[in-house]
Amino acid sequence: MAGARSVACVLLSPWPLAHVQRQHPGVPVAVLGEDRRVRQACADARAAGVRPGMREAAALSRCPELHAAVVPAPEAQAVWAELLEQLYARFSDRVEGREAGRAFLTLGAAGARDLAAALHAPAGLAASREVALLAALRAPPGELRTVPAGDAAEQAVLRTTPLAQLDALGVPPAALERLHFLGVRHLGDLMAWSAAQREAFLGVDVGRRLNRFLAGERSALVDRYRPGQVLAADLTFGAPLMDATQVDAALRDLTGDLMTALRGRVAATLTVQADTLGGRLEATRQLKWPLDAAGMARVAGLALHGTGVLALGLDRLGVQLGGLAHPARMVGLWAGAAELEVTKALLARFPDGLVRVEWLDPWAYATDAQYAWVDWLTGEVRARDLTPRPHWTPRPAARREQAVQRVLAFFEGA
Repeated sequence: MAGARSVACVLLSPWPLAHVQRQHPGVPVAVLGEDRRVRQACADARAAGVRPGMREAAALSRCPELHAAVVPAPEAQAVWAELLEQLYARFSDRVEGREAGRAFLTLGAAGARDLAAALHAPAGLAASREVALLAALRAPPGELRTVPAGDAAEQAVLRTTPLAQLDALGVPPAALERLHFLGVRHLGDLMAWSAAQREAFLGVDVGRRLNRFLAGERSALVDRYRPGQVLAADLTFGAPLMDATQVDAALRDLTGDLMTALRGRVAATLTVQADTLGGRLEATRQLKWPLDAAGMARVAGLALHGTGVLALGLDRLGVQLGGLAHPARMVGLWAGAAELEVTKALLARFPDGLVRVEWLDPWAYATDAQYAWVDWLTGEVRARDLTPRPHWTPRPAARREQAVQRVLAFFEGA
């Protein structure tokens, strides 16, 4: 396997905690929620008595050297996307990271070993994604565990896989507890069961998925990574920048360049990075579209000023856009070369069957100021029929009673 390219899996989970640990190595760290309660804690913090759900003050009383940080979900996702960009640029053109904290790459043994050392994270290398994940779960931080190709080598590793790691194969925690109660400790114990027994005990979905995995149905393909998921622009200053007016001007320049680089795409998050003498401060905001360059500059300014970094002086200022995507747009009912012919045939039979909408002001209060109907073929704005429609008025009670009597007399006479 030394020269072959296999599937490598690197684990940085739980991701927000791993991100804080990378920023503050060698220090007990914890991730707090918006309510200032502990959500995740590292091994050193847990050894000192820090537990999830504990308030920040209580956690600091048990571990005074604890570094506790709030990592919002948009910021965690933006940093994960930036890490995937770095993996693509440095290691492989095939990178997948759909779940934050778990990345798959197509690599050789030497590249996977360098990856584990660079990220100081456990990594696994195997012929399939599933086996590489199980190998990474059993590797120490910063080291690579390799599973040689071949059914015999994989079976030897699978038989010794602990029961607690089967959640990586989709086995729910409740099923793991019942298996532990029965004395099952390793995957090898489950391999001694028949396929029907596994399906009956674990359920149809989980049992069939595990049976297919044990029968050799595994995934060895890593999708090709699409670069450009993160756009970044930065400015470095010769002297520390502390003037708010100059900072706003720098943000306008950065966001203007990013709007040009978007090329019609939209971004989910905006992250501002400020390098100071004391270190780097970051702030992330979610973006709501439609948005122009001026609006993006205002969002970046609000995120930056909220950190209070101007009092320290800026040596470098950067702006990143994450979660890039093309806005969905429906251009017709039929796709393909014959779309125009089908549209013409439909309009020939039903002239008012298809219309286009031209948005004037989506936030206007009056309906006629919000949008206008446009002819499908000519592009001319259609005039609206503003003639008031007649309203239905109920009949008086006396006339309704007379009508009912006539109907009853008709049926009686019949």
